[in-house]
Amino acid sequence: MSFQNILVPVDGSSTSYAAVDKAVEFAKAFNSKITLVQVLALDPYIAAEYISASQTNDLIERARTSIEKTLQEALQKFEGTGLQVETKLLEGQVVHAEIAKAAADLNADLIIIGSHGRTGLKKFFLGSVAQSVLGSSDVPVLIVRK
Repeated sequence: MSFQNILVPVDGSSTSYAAVDKAVEFAKAFNSKITLVQVLALDPYIAAEYISASQTNDLIERARTSIEKTLQEALQKFEGTGLQVETKLLEGQVVHAEIAKAAADLNADLIIIGSHGRTGLKKFFLGSVAQSVLGSSDVPVLIVRK
């Protein structure tokens, strides 16, 4: 199996950067292109005007700036590797659905995602983006725990 296009969701955590490190290994082995993504989760109550009328607000712009900074920090981890890497800011209401949609839209062969490894009540209340991506994507998913 060959992985030509790898999607790597990041959120600025050390866990997501562990997934970035694993993506470097895979990309070098398969000469793959990497696409780093992060989702701007839009709360329908806060972002109603943004969603329906293309009007923005300060909260959304601050979130966008923070996400762009995180994507650039993740991109720096690829310096000197010679790999082809792109970044993409995604927008939507459900993080895992946007990641799965991006994988399909970008024809990704593999998603490499970090997991905090929550169990028990923490997993029940906080959920798991990695687990949800695994269940909603048709693309193979490699879950990396730090």
